[in-house]
Amino acid sequence: MDLDIVALSRLQFAVTALYHFLFVPLTLGLSIILAIMETVYVMTGRVIWRDMTKFWGVLFGINFAMGVATGIVMEFQFGMNWSYYSHYVGDIFGAPLAIEGLMAFFMEATFVGLFFFGWDKLSKVGHLIATWAVAIGSNFSALWILIANGWMQNPVGAAFNPATMRMEVTDFAAVLTNPVAQAKFVHTVSAGYVCAAVFVLGVSAWYLLKGRHIELAKRSMTVAASFGLAAALSVAVLGDESGYLSGEHQKMKLAAIEGMWETQPAPAAFTVIGFPDQQARETHYAIHIPAVMGLIGTRSLNTVMPGIDELVKRAEARIREGIKAYDALQKIREAGGTDKVTQGVRGDFEENGINMGYALLLKRYVDDPRQATDEQIAKAAWDTVPQVAPLFWLFRVMVGIGMLLILLTGTFFVLSARRALDRHRWLLKVAVWAIPLPWIAIESGWMVAEFGRQPWVIEGVLPTAVAVSNLGVKTLLITLAGFIAIYTTLLIIEVKLMLKTIRKGPEAEHAPSEGDSRSHIPPARAAVPSSSSTGSAA
Repeated sequence: MDLDIVALSRLQFAVTALYHFLFVPLTLGLSIILAIMETVYVMTGRVIWRDMTKFWGVLFGINFAMGVATGIVMEFQFGMNWSYYSHYVGDIFGAPLAIEGLMAFFMEATFVGLFFFGWDKLSKVGHLIATWAVAIGSNFSALWILIANGWMQNPVGAAFNPATMRMEVTDFAAVLTNPVAQAKFVHTVSAGYVCAAVFVLGVSAWYLLKGRHIELAKRSMTVAASFGLAAALSVAVLGDESGYLSGEHQKMKLAAIEGMWETQPAPAAFTVIGFPDQQARETHYAIHIPAVMGLIGTRSLNTVMPGIDELVKRAEARIREGIKAYDALQKIREAGGTDKVTQGVRGDFEENGINMGYALLLKRYVDDPRQATDEQIAKAAWDTVPQVAPLFWLFRVMVGIGMLLILLTGTFFVLSARRALDRHRWLLKVAVWAIPLPWIAIESGWMVAEFGRQPWVIEGVLPTAVAVSNLGVKTLLITLAGFIAIYTTLLIIEVKLMLKTIRKGPEAEHAPSEGDSRSHIPPARAAVPSSSSTGSAA
């Protein structure tokens, strides 16, 4: 990718988003796990569940603070790096962001304070309500952000106003109930739940391997395994829904994920592995599973999924129709409004206006799309194809890790039911080493969603190349280096604080009992199952 303003603006936003999304999933999942643990404490009165809530709450607090610090910058980037985008769709995109800040974030931040400082000031039920409010607020934050992002993927409930030269809301309810946004929300938060569950599972497994905090670790693993298994299965089901919606609204993205260049007979096969070659327009050494992709993308056995070549031809036709809309728009502007032009001009705009965004793809090659040659139109049509190889492999990394995490959480769910969590030391080691896997899958999924949307910042409406601010390359390079340095420092600080807190362990408030860390069982013995140690997790 050339280091021009568009590429650097994309890279800068991608870097900040990827860093920020290292913290978000753990916040989403740990908030729910904390609420579950404290609910058990209030119901049973057993102080160990209060110990657990406080300990995992400290880790949640560290992560929450870093997530806020990295997230605030992203909202300012819309105005700094993407000024035309902010002008063009600010009436629509700004509303969910404002609601997220006013409603969800303030709610979340307020109750976070009550969670940490209200243990001795609130009743048990009062503090539990505050903890659940933190969890609900965290998830509300994700909801509004993903409503905004989902609208970028499927821009419903809005229309272009030639008088203001902006997109304006026509149906806010349609924006809120956008099926793409809803699918992205449940899929993303479920992935966050898996992330937190695997984190709790891995840290607890480390304690069992070290023979420390046995009671807390076993109970934590029981919660994490059951919660994580349910979430991991949900991710798989909801991912299927996302694939189906992509087949409806983002056909090019789905074709690129599959490396499917030519349209196949229905139902299309799923490519397990292959080597996409964008220059040759072919996927080499592909291994297929018949009919599976057709079921995922269309939920039928007789609906054809178009390949990349056919979609490019459709894009070329839409570009030509978009040029008619662009021409009509210029005539409307020159006349001073829609009421001052002929019925034919208004008709051309109304008929072809939906494709005007495709005409804007030509801005990369010519200032006035109406002056574009056939060769430039063909190039712009091929620009609608995202980078196939990264999409192809990132999707398979995400799915592969997802299947592994279902197996991992399922295994520990069974071990928990059998009171045998510490019976197999090698499985505990696997759980520890599996801690980074959810983050790899989540970051891969985010890149699939955003890579697959290119070259659009708003699908079919506004090309990315048109949406950027007119910043200098030097300015972008300097700020990019600054963001990387600051965010890397914050990440190092978080990891060190997390590790320090984990090594220190919980500050227990209940009396020592057999199997707990304060019974001074040597590590070698603590990892060996016994009737007392396995039974203490009940």
